[in-house]
Amino acid sequence: MKIIDLEPGDARLTADLLPVLLELRPHLTEELFLEIVTEARGQGLRFTAAYDADGVCVGAAGWRIVVNTSMVRSLYVDDLVTAAATRSAGVGHELLAHLERHALAAGCTALTLESGTQRTDAHRFYFRERMAVTAFSFEKPLR
Repeated sequence: MKIIDLEPGDARLTADLLPVLLELRPHLTEELFLEIVTEARGQGLRFTAAYDADGVCVGAAGWRIVVNTSMVRSLYVDDLVTAAATRSAGVGHELLAHLERHALAAGCTALTLESGTQRTDAHRFYFRERMAVTAFSFEKPLR
């Protein structure tokens, strides 16, 4: 498996990563995704893709380094998805390990993410990865 951090403007963001990301975020269009990539880059958003031996993108992660008063510095995972056809083959584990290395290099105290309450398969994976539920996330829709 080959894991690559993709830079803004890299054609692989839409050609390779977006189709996998759509499995988690079906509301995205290519246009909306590119708008988000452009705006959120200033907020530290980056994307990482995992490729199999045949050069097919099989995993995607969106992430950023966050500095705040509660964690001081952490790597927050916005998106983590493995293509359905390759789940349980170690892709998610390899992506998380790659992100953990980024976190350690950046002096982070933790790697964090949120997961929808309905995503029980993902929760089992996170527990296997030695992650713990440490907070509730609250949301108030504004539209």
